[in-house]
This record gives sequence, C-alpha cells and structure tokens, in this order.
Amino acid sequence: MEKLLRQLGNVPFGHEVLVSLLKGYLRPNDKIADWLAKGVLLPIRRGLYVLGPDEREGPISLPLVANILYGPSYVSLEFALSRYGLIPEGVFDVTSVTLKRSRMIATPLGRFSYRHLPQSAYAIGVRMVQGEGGVSFLLASPEKALCDLVMLTRRLPSMSVATMQSWLLEHHRMDVEMLRKLDRRIVVECAAAGYKSRYLRVLLATLEAL
Repeated sequence: MEKLLRQLGNVPFGHEVLVSLLKGYLRPNDKIADWLAKGVLLPIRRGLYVLGPDEREGPISLPLVANILYGPSYVSLEFALSRYGLIPEGVFDVTSVTLKRSRMIATPLGRFSYRHLPQSAYAIGVRMVQGEGGVSFLLASPEKALCDLVMLTRRLPSMSVATMQSWLLEHHRMDVEMLRKLDRRIVVECAAAGYKSRYLRVLLATLEAL
C-alpha cells in the first residue's frame, strides 16, 4: 500500500484520493489516521495532504501548494519578486494574491499569506509556469508582482518619481538593471484597471526614468 501511496509524488492530494486507494479497507479513516501518526502523511489543512519527507523524492512545490490551499489565487508579491531576483532577500512566507479576503495560513510546510485584490486588476500578467519536478502553478509575471506590491502596500510614501525610486532601490533594494528590462505594458494595463491607478502611473514614470 505504501508503494501505491508513493506514486502520488510531490503534489498535494485530497482525502478522496486516499479513500480510493483504501477501497478494500472496512475502516479507511483508521488507516489514514495511522499514516498521519507515523508521519507518512502531512496534513496541510483538513482533507488535504502531502507525503511525509521519508515517503517522497524531492521537495514539495510550495507555489503549487499555495495555489491549492486557498483559491482562486496566484503567487506574487515578495515571494515572486525574490524568485525572479528582483529583490535580494530570500522570502520565507509564500505570498499570494486572491479574489477572496486576505488571510494567513500556517501549515507544517510553512506560512502562506494571501492579499485581496479586486477582480478588475486580478488576472493581468498572471501565467501558468512549470516549476521544479515538472509541476505547474499560477505565478505573477515580474511586472505584475511589482504592480501588486505597489497596489497592496499600505502607507506608501507621498507619490513622486523621486520617492518611488527611493522606495524601490533603497527600501526594497531592487535590481535596477532588471527594473529597466520590465515590460511596461503590463504596468500600463494594471493602471488602466482603475485600482490604485495614481500609484501605478508614478511607478510607470519611475521605470521610464531609470
């Protein structure tokens, strides 16, 4: 049975998958509880699991877990910016944007944070990408991750090109060469969506001035 379980690989799976594997058992939930107690399974949330570290090969895709754990959502903000190399620091929380209310979820795999964005600005610049282990997940483009950061940061400094440039290069220590290469059309499209448009227009002017 453990061999069949290992075929699930490094992706999250639901309670119904386990029940189907255990269809010959009179009390499948007892076996699931035993696997949980032994660390064969790790619970992410009620009814959602991944294999324990000794039962799988390679790491779990945290961006994929983020997509599944609370959705609709896509990975963005600091986690995405760090992944692209726009900010130098590693980010421990997996940060996402969602159409639902903002939320923080702690799991055995780490913390997952979600920030709400209105529908009008949500889907711009979001794409399905293939990550480690061949799994695919929804991830903001670098331009959209930057726009999301601007839109979802509270108490931004007074808006001018000079203060925006300082916020990007000094506060966040972003890579100026990478900023210069960003596709400004995504920023234009986000600004046209009507949410935090003034801030995004200043961001656009700042990118053009770099």
